[in-house]
Amino acid sequence: MNIHEYQAKSILKQYGVAIQEGLVADTAEGSVEAAKQLQAETGTSWVVVKAQIHAGGRGKGKIEGTEQRGVALAKTLDDVKTISGNLIGGTLVTIQTGPAGKKVNKVLVAQDVYYPGASATKEFYMSILLDRQTSQNVIVYSTEGGMDIEEVAHSTPHLIHKEHIDPSAGLQGFQARKIAFGLGLSGQAHKEMVKFVTSLYTAYLKIDASMFEINPVLKTSDDKIIAVDAKVDLDENALYRHTDLAALRDIAEEDPTEVEAGEHNLNYVKLDGNVGCMVNGAGLAMATMDIIKLSGGDPANFLDVGGTANATTVEAGFRIILKDPNVKAILINIFGGIVRCDRVAQGVVDAYSNIGNISVPIIVRLQGTNATEAKKLIDDSGLKVFSAITLEEAANLVKSSLA
Repeated sequence: MNIHEYQAKSILKQYGVAIQEGLVADTAEGSVEAAKQLQAETGTSWVVVKAQIHAGGRGKGKIEGTEQRGVALAKTLDDVKTISGNLIGGTLVTIQTGPAGKKVNKVLVAQDVYYPGASATKEFYMSILLDRQTSQNVIVYSTEGGMDIEEVAHSTPHLIHKEHIDPSAGLQGFQARKIAFGLGLSGQAHKEMVKFVTSLYTAYLKIDASMFEINPVLKTSDDKIIAVDAKVDLDENALYRHTDLAALRDIAEEDPTEVEAGEHNLNYVKLDGNVGCMVNGAGLAMATMDIIKLSGGDPANFLDVGGTANATTVEAGFRIILKDPNVKAILINIFGGIVRCDRVAQGVVDAYSNIGNISVPIIVRLQGTNATEAKKLIDDSGLKVFSAITLEEAANLVKSSLA
């Protein structure tokens, strides 16, 4: 689960990670009040206004139709109001959002840590994630932090360093010191970095994160180490242990169709094709999408109804698939192991009748428990639903429906 920068920083701060302080606001007027409060609390003269969306590249991104960047320095309260007014309600297009962009609902008003005269500042890159090849967490770090870290990884990969952590031992002191040395630090800055790395790794473990990315990590002119930006991804499978973190979910940042699917316990991912898929099981979903490609079509989605499909979940799946105007046909491919095929078939018939006016052909392949009874239900329904026995037959029906 993704969370916003301001939420991520709040979590890091709880675990002793030094951060760039800031306050969140959802109106231009609120941003001005946040700036006043921040100036009083931190002594900052200027502030940075940052769009809060679940995507990177905000500093280079622009509000659609304007020259307003997603991250901008405000030297006066009037600047704060103008920048926030441009951002809030606008659509920010970045390299990670794609051309559709994302609507900005909130901004973070943060202290200016690059204040005039701070010539001794230095930006670093740091992230923590699971290396699945070694089954160990790994801290990735570089002296070349900032907005162009992707180009650094591509053009000068030798500047990207990794420190693997043995899960049975945890992060050792010598490893934190090795990272600080690797970043070229000494004296007080070295000590601060060791503390930063240790606290960051503790936070990563405690909240069951799947990824931390701090870019940049800043060494200030007085040798403090702080997180200027923070991207935190949480492991959704562990959220039952963290109800407070689960409450940070912002469904406004998610695809509305995927949110609706989640409410019905359906696993749904939208794709760019023309054939809707409804299956049970990830492996069968992969095979079904292959069938569609071999038939000359393209999958419009990944929709897994799970092992307990019934009339209600099937109808919900239909409604979700049909919201995509690109869908020209629907292929239902169910293996009746836990679920009975006749129940799925009845669900298809009921859903078709309840929804009504379904203009696209529906191909149904049901195999397993009560498959014969299921085929009879489909064939006798009188609806525009075609049943198939084999994968090849289903593929041919998809192909003919697209012709």
